Amino acid sequence: MWDPKPSNYSYTVEYSVIGQNRKKNQHCIRTMETECDLSNSLVDLKAIYSADVLSEPLRGVNSDRIEFPHTSSERFTPYEDTLIGRPEFKIEVSKDKRKIILYVEDPLTALFNEQNQQRTIRDVFADELQYKVTFGKATSTGKKTKISASSEIELDTRDVDPGVSYCFNVQAYIPSRRTDKQLGELSQRQCSPGDDKSVFEEYGIGVIATFILLIIIIIVVAIGVTVVCYRRRRNANRSGKEGVPLRSV
Repeated sequence: MWDPKPSNYSYTVEYSVIGQNRKKNQHCIRTMETECDLSNSLVDLKAIYSADVLSEPLRGVNSDRIEFPHTSSERFTPYEDTLIGRPEFKIEVSKDKRKIILYVEDPLTALFNEQNQQRTIRDVFADELQYKVTFGKATSTGKKTKISASSEIELDTRDVDPGVSYCFNVQAYIPSRRTDKQLGELSQRQCSPGDDKSVFEEYGIGVIATFILLIIIIIVVAIGVTVVCYRRRRNANRSGKEGVPLRSV
């Protein structure tokens, strides 16, 4: 993608593997658009490419320019630099509520195979594709993470508490890439169903007992302070009256 929008001129895009002859995409010759989809032109996904955007006058339009403005892209490798979109997933809780399974749908790419079927990121990255799951209890802000090489991600009692509702985010993870390109876009948040628990089950008797004890201590301290202040005020009033002489009748 590039700028600006053309007026009395058009754009042509040329691309090549570094060190090889430049080629043109038939859809990006004398175009009035400011983007060019080279996805299916870049056959070797692990090769290093560069692209040039050339401006030229429209057919029939004369110009005194000898050389027209052009710009070059940074070098890029589709396998390493492609931004991976957010995955979709479904949640399933086992009947005994001891397992939660996430079924992740591998995002589609802009590539097609020989049978003209759209390829997924699993078709491209194969065993290098993993998924990172970020999750936590629906009632808590604490988070855990889990990495899975499979699109079917199972969490058992080592990861989750039975019957508790958990919320999940999933994103593609390619550990072979450099750090800033390893993670794909974060999925939308989804939560599993959970049992309706009482306050005692959710927080535990110990926590609730401690909370009640603190309230009792605060109340006792407040009453004690009130009584002390009242007594001091009463004593002050008495001493004040005793110091005043009797008025004559």
